[in-house]
Amino acid sequence: MITLARKLRAVDYFALGWGSMVGVGWLVVMDDWLLRGGTLGAILGFAVGGALLLPIGFVYGRLVAAIPDAAAEIAYTAKVFPQPVSFATGWMMFLAYFIVCPWEAVAIGRIAGYIFPALDSVEIYRIAGRPVYLPHLVIGLGLTALLTGMNYRGIRLSATFQNWATFGTLALFLLIVAVGVSKGSPRNFPPLFTHSGFVSVLLVMQIVPYFMTGFESVVKGAEEARPEFKARQFFTAIWMAIAVGILFYTIIIAAVGYVAPWHQLTNDKFMTAVAFERAVGSRWIVSLILAAALLSLLKVFNGNLVAASRVLFAMGRRRLVDPRVGEVHPRNRTPSVAVVWVGMATAACMFLGDAILVPITEVGSVASALGWLGTCAAYFWMRPKPVERAIAMAGVAVSLLMILMKVVPAIPGHFSSYEWLALGIWSLMGLTLAWRARTSSGGRT
Repeated sequence: MITLARKLRAVDYFALGWGSMVGVGWLVVMDDWLLRGGTLGAILGFAVGGALLLPIGFVYGRLVAAIPDAAAEIAYTAKVFPQPVSFATGWMMFLAYFIVCPWEAVAIGRIAGYIFPALDSVEIYRIAGRPVYLPHLVIGLGLTALLTGMNYRGIRLSATFQNWATFGTLALFLLIVAVGVSKGSPRNFPPLFTHSGFVSVLLVMQIVPYFMTGFESVVKGAEEARPEFKARQFFTAIWMAIAVGILFYTIIIAAVGYVAPWHQLTNDKFMTAVAFERAVGSRWIVSLILAAALLSLLKVFNGNLVAASRVLFAMGRRRLVDPRVGEVHPRNRTPSVAVVWVGMATAACMFLGDAILVPITEVGSVASALGWLGTCAAYFWMRPKPVERAIAMAGVAVSLLMILMKVVPAIPGHFSSYEWLALGIWSLMGLTLAWRARTSSGGRT
């Protein structure tokens, strides 16, 4: 049997985990974050929501060391639960990764249009009142084809690209914050909360799972570690990704609130860039921010494409979906069929345009939390040491709380009918694929 190429190092796993987590939300939807919670509400929402993920990160670190399988959540839950549970867990995690890819493909068109306003032209149709421009589609489709081709060719090429984009983003981020905050003032922070303190933090915490999803992508590449790789380094990469992710989000929110009166800028396109431009009084800081955003977009797109394709590949290999997506390229030793399918599906979803940007964060949050719930519950039932069982139980509680925050109608910020519809359609697609795979398998035997 042809196996996946074993080329990844510890630094590659950190770049995959953190790089898959932090995209361009801090530039594209900063206004949504601040309107949800205010400056302090948004900071606390990401800080508390991110810290609550540490028990989940612990569980993943322990499980990947014991079960280094690209199937990840599917493999973990299959140890203790019936197949329908492992399939549902994997299908939801696939959604959590996959849904980021068209998000980033659409976002690059928006960023390109901000840099070159002439690209905001040739409107071909509208969805939910938002225009879809031909140049945006061409750019997004081109990027999708580029990253799909790169991942088709080999994981080492993809990992090298991921490393440069990840550490380049971090370097530019530190420079931007250092320059910007030297010009700001604490007087710009208010309003600290846009609702009551509790509701403000809660509304932000509801979207944290979406913007923090990615740390567990480390385990999707478990089969591609170098032969000399030590299992404990998975744990280190996961926790480092979560810690750096929390710091990144809280610092950028605080910086935007500090450099300009943010409540006056929520109607501006890319308010993060506008806030820093006002503070510095020069356009060059905007160019720096956009450069960081483009690098960040590339790494999160690439990282989620890697993770989504590995989940799909693992499902095919286990015959949970069409087994053809579980094939490995004989020369490149990549899950080539799964990579191509994720790329094509991303291209198709791009035609939904800007209308998908904010709503999919809601669905993606629940999908991530469902995957975390299944994983932590599986670890709990594996009966580890008492302390580890307590941590797993904490992970179950956190995941369940994040799900309830979105599905209970009495809680502010719960799912709308459109989000329920999207989740229902995705679930129906999964059931259909599972049924077809089982029928096909039965026919052969």
